Amino acid sequence: MSRAPGGEPSRPIRSWVRSSPGTHLWLAVIALTSLVVALSPDGLGHTLLHRHSSNLYELSRHPVRALLGSAFWIENPESLLFYAVLFEVFHAPVERWLGTLRWLAVVATAHIAATLISQTVVLEAIRDHDVPRSMAHVVDIGVSYGLAASAGVLTYRLARPHWRRLYLAAAVGFFTVPLVTTRTYTDLGHAISLVVGLAFRPLTRPRHGPNTDENRWWGRGARTHTEGVRERGGRFERAEANRAGRPAPRTDASRSRAGAPGRRRCRPPRSRP
Repeated sequence: MSRAPGGEPSRPIRSWVRSSPGTHLWLAVIALTSLVVALSPDGLGHTLLHRHSSNLYELSRHPVRALLGSAFWIENPESLLFYAVLFEVFHAPVERWLGTLRWLAVVATAHIAATLISQTVVLEAIRDHDVPRSMAHVVDIGVSYGLAASAGVLTYRLARPHWRRLYLAAAVGFFTVPLVTTRTYTDLGHAISLVVGLAFRPLTRPRHGPNTDENRWWGRGARTHTEGVRERGGRFERAEANRAGRPAPRTDASRSRAGAPGRRRCRPPRSRP
């Protein structure tokens, strides 16, 4: 096993990164764009953020670029470490659980839906003269909509009902309180993203049975990796024995049952001569 410079095994870290490639590739792009903003002059950095914003002005002229580009920039480069922690807490477990394509479907749907709905609300507010027309040019970038969606779908990863209820109550309260108190379009987008994540429950159904290791977390019933490998190996040996016409090998479970104490078998009495 290769070791890191500090002497600790580096294999678990590589395995974690490889199990959630989309999350860490996204985080790497955000780190690169944050470095560009941090090293750019104030005027240039502000222009880049506006150009990749998903506000009304950019959506009306470059909708695809606005929706896609706004997901790879953060307004404050100093918040990169904070977002990296959030990515590891929410995005990485969801991608590892659902797979990259399913995770991407949840995040992309939430990002697009929350952006379009919240900006539609801004447009109606401008038309009703409730907010100034300058709201059409505000900077609207960031990755928080996708994080809210991952936080929502992560609810179904908790196997125990009481943990699931507590987590759901905390998530709903975290995104609902700002929506009621400050009532900004960003808070509305966060609430929409959370609802989108919760709506993707059919995508979280087990793919290989209810008790496999990839479908259970923080609950009983999860198999260890060694048990899964042993079980798959036993099935392979039994299939090979059936094809060759040999008796099937005894598994660990059958050996344990054969050697376990139990009731004495009742045999019919022998007939006496």
